[in-house]
Amino acid sequence: MPSLRCPCDVTLRGDTDDELVEKVQEHLALEHPGREYSREEILFMAM
Repeated sequence: MPSLRCPCDVTLRGDTDDELVEKVQEHLALEHPGREYSREEILFMAM
């Protein structure tokens, strides 16, 4: 299960890479407006 820990101490997980990317982009839009990352950048940072 891919996951990514945000510097704000929130861990986001998805069953697939696509789901993780979607969750991270939603989190960024809600909690960190103006901060955007591409799919490739998100997957590079994911564990």
